[in-house]
Amino acid sequence: MRGLKWAILGVVLSGQAVWAQMPMEKHGSCPSGYHQSGNYCTPSSGSSRPALPKIGSCPSGYHQSGDYCLASSDSSKPAMPKSGSCPSGYHQSGDYCLKS
Repeated sequence: MRGLKWAILGVVLSGQAVWAQMPMEKHGSCPSGYHQSGNYCTPSSGSSRPALPKIGSCPSGYHQSGDYCLASSDSSKPAMPKSGSCPSGYHQSGDYCLKS
């Protein structure tokens, strides 16, 4: 979970581009465009789209890929797993907070 927290922080601070380039802790099979490296899923190329661990249904603009929700396009809005109320500038989409 520690890697996920850093990935979320990267999205909040710098936007989607950082998320797309960060390795994520591996939970099940890696999403399309990512490959396993140790205990992580890492982008296969600089053009990998953002991915989130799948919790319930994927947020708007994302689709299931392996055990993750993968952004449907490079223009998909940043999202993070929902914990309590969504922060300012985000709204609930399934079990996630999606940037408004």
